[in-house]
Amino acid sequence: MIIVRSPLRISLGGGATDHPSYYREYEGFLISAAIDKYVYISLHHGFTDDLLLKYSKLERTTSPDAIEHPVVREALKLLHVDWRGLEMNTMVDIPTSAELGASSAFTTALLKAFYVYEHKSIQPQELAQLASDIQINRLHEPLGKQDQYISAHGGIRAFRFCKNDRVESWPVTMTDEVRANLEDSLAMFYTGLSSPARAILEEQNERTLRSDEEMLKNLHFIKELGLRSLEALEGGYLNEFGRLMDEHWQHKKQRSKAITNSKIDEWYELAIMNGATGGKLIGAGGGGFLLFHTKDKPRLRRAMLGSGLREVRFHFDFEGTKVLAQ
Repeated sequence: MIIVRSPLRISLGGGATDHPSYYREYEGFLISAAIDKYVYISLHHGFTDDLLLKYSKLERTTSPDAIEHPVVREALKLLHVDWRGLEMNTMVDIPTSAELGASSAFTTALLKAFYVYEHKSIQPQELAQLASDIQINRLHEPLGKQDQYISAHGGIRAFRFCKNDRVESWPVTMTDEVRANLEDSLAMFYTGLSSPARAILEEQNERTLRSDEEMLKNLHFIKELGLRSLEALEGGYLNEFGRLMDEHWQHKKQRSKAITNSKIDEWYELAIMNGATGGKLIGAGGGGFLLFHTKDKPRLRRAMLGSGLREVRFHFDFEGTKVLAQ
């Protein structure tokens, strides 16, 4: 039995500049953090020649070409895995529609599991690159690259997305005290709303590719906020980081009418009135999780829980995609 887990993530600044439609022309930058919520993949060799897949669906097939799950199908074809008799099971800690990078965490975990199954090794950078290739280049999903790279590496990291598709990555430099204070000052609440992520990202990519002036100006500013957020975190200025989160949210909302709605705005204002210094919706927008920075977490927690939201508590993950059993 092979068991692999990959962490989900939260974006801490510069989000949306990791899309090829933007970085291939202007270079992207963002900060992302892995959290201790995971996608788990298990592989087991059975006693038949069938390939059995258990995720949100149940698939049994004798041909990889007939697999409905696109990532599994492409990964098997790309890696030439001996699939006969293979059984795959998937578990997730958080709903896959919650905009925490679950699809990319699934991809990195699956690829790592296949490498272990074939008695091969793969490093985090190569794993992230391979996951990105499958999702973006082969399946043409309207995604950026942060999810695959932070899931593979873990930690709190800065990423530079170069025009030639190269990705530079390094840990954000913080003292243990600042890192602990950052973790203590963040609170995440599930809205229960499904995000229209694909439509939002497709609109963003289309407008970026045709050099829409308003979109490019927005993304340039978001990238600058990411760099300023890095300075705030490395300097230990967490209240300034919270303020930058608010500035990020105010500009993020301008990219699409689908990013927010009256209910989300109501929750956000309630949070600001109850101790939050800043916050934003994680991911593309429209639903999923609200993440806040606060100087008074008990007060914020009471207000948000009282409004019907569900808190998901978390810690940072510093292990990345990891083999738990083999």
